[in-house]
Amino acid sequence: MKKRIEQFKTEDWVVTFISIPLLILAGFASFLPEKGPKVPAVLTTGEAWINIGVLFLIALAVLYVGNKLLNRPLRGLLLSFTVVFAVSMLAQWVAKIDAVKYYGFEAVFFSVIFGLIIRNCFRIPDWMRPAVQGEFFIKIGVVCLGATILFRDVMRSGSIGLVQAVAVVAIVWLAAFFLARKLKVDDRTAMTLASGVSICGVSACITAARVAGTDDKKLSYIVSVVLIVVVPMIYLMPYLARVVVPLLTDDPAVQQEIAGAWIGGTIDTTSGVAASSEMVGEEANKVAVIVKATQNVLIGVVAFFIALYLSARGESGKRQRPSFGIVWEKFPKFVLGFVAASLVFSLCQSYDVFPDASASKLAETGLAKTFSTFFFSLAFVCIGLDTRLKDIVSKENRNALYAFLGAQTFNIVVTFLLAWLLFGVVKPMLA
Repeated sequence: MKKRIEQFKTEDWVVTFISIPLLILAGFASFLPEKGPKVPAVLTTGEAWINIGVLFLIALAVLYVGNKLLNRPLRGLLLSFTVVFAVSMLAQWVAKIDAVKYYGFEAVFFSVIFGLIIRNCFRIPDWMRPAVQGEFFIKIGVVCLGATILFRDVMRSGSIGLVQAVAVVAIVWLAAFFLARKLKVDDRTAMTLASGVSICGVSACITAARVAGTDDKKLSYIVSVVLIVVVPMIYLMPYLARVVVPLLTDDPAVQQEIAGAWIGGTIDTTSGVAASSEMVGEEANKVAVIVKATQNVLIGVVAFFIALYLSARGESGKRQRPSFGIVWEKFPKFVLGFVAASLVFSLCQSYDVFPDASASKLAETGLAKTFSTFFFSLAFVCIGLDTRLKDIVSKENRNALYAFLGAQTFNIVVTFLLAWLLFGVVKPMLA
């Protein structure tokens, strides 16, 4: 019995269990004051500081409970976490500035940048290290992210959107992986890069990195590249859509659907997809966001296949016959929390358990998204604090940049062809 209990005292299982109270809190968001705590856009009101205080206490409680269950030292956590939290709040507040939002930069980008500045300009004292636990915070963010991916949103795109999502993810992932390997990027980094390009940017990178065991420094680099490249993409894709799509069809409604599907399948962040597609039109915006949500669902599927691949390869690099036991050992258990959160929240939405279940944006998933973004921000502050810039600008990382840019170019072309074929040819024929 004791042995069975001990197997659950790993970080993956502990993270999954301690995320449950966060998800329950999100499930009751409609009944909470102001529908739950959030990162304020301004710091001049008492309400803003109450929100900050609540988020601080929630994260501190999660960190203390997690460290206690994992038998990690508790001494020094409070002071260390206060610094990490303050840097994270600064990053999230900067990301909410209108001018910054306009250009598409997200909180995790500033979290990494601020962490890197501190790490590379100053000596990190020992008292700051206890709460620098990037992997722990990342996994909580992934579990909470699951509650934001709802099956109803996916099904709204119908079979056409689902076919495009699966085809884009499969084709682009394989192309990105093989291109990265050709450029001598290591296996695990290549998997992380391919997941980021083909699925949904930062969230997919984080999940794939945890499955593949990618080094945090390389993950930090890839995430930074994703968040930098997405900025010009936000403006490039609407321009391409306005120039290219009208050459294929004269029907304005079909033009909007093709453009939306193209943008939704190529831009690597959900917020970037929303901002970019809105420049094309309302219908394009709806299609783009739905296509993106459909691709997001595939995070767990890709995680499973990465685990399957690693189990077949074996620890020594030699091929071996994969078994359920080996796959289970490799598979990150926190992804089960991600899938379970998506399933439970989707069922609650489908059966009108949530008070505003008919609304396009649920308060419950909104709070879950706040938690996810918040813990991702904490994680990337920690990664920045653990990373030296000279490790980032290595030759190997330059190759990863070339692989990413090549894969993204391939992604633009392939997704355009699939969007035109499915939304411009197949869907009108079926209608």
